[in-house]
Amino acid sequence: MAEHPIQGLMGVTIEKIRDMVNAETIIGDPIHVDDTTIIPVSRVTFGFVSGGSDVGPSSNKQMFGGGSGAGVSVTPVAFLVVSNGNVRTVQLVEKVSAVDNVIASLPELVDKVAALIKKEKPGADAPAE
Repeated sequence: MAEHPIQGLMGVTIEKIRDMVNAETIIGDPIHVDDTTIIPVSRVTFGFVSGGSDVGPSSNKQMFGGGSGAGVSVTPVAFLVVSNGNVRTVQLVEKVSAVDNVIASLPELVDKVAALIKKEKPGADAPAE
């Protein structure tokens, strides 16, 4: 069975959205300044619409009319700043959603994980067996 034209229309639109909205869009490339690394964090929102209609036969040929569209918004919301082994968040917007709260708690989470890893590794002061 032949593919319906709306399938191709939607497939192309979704591929273009996938190209625009990926992990690198949300967590940006690190920026290195001396001993400090700055990582931009953005909020990405998008919308997608597609539709079409078969038009009655004309000269023994089935006709189709359709269209699709998408909109993407990328808003910078914070920066993760890594300096001297410490991580902190510099927020650009107030905490207004659960996502913003997660971003704000990232440095604390990183510090806890780092402390846990240090605790699991035997240190120089550990007794020899």
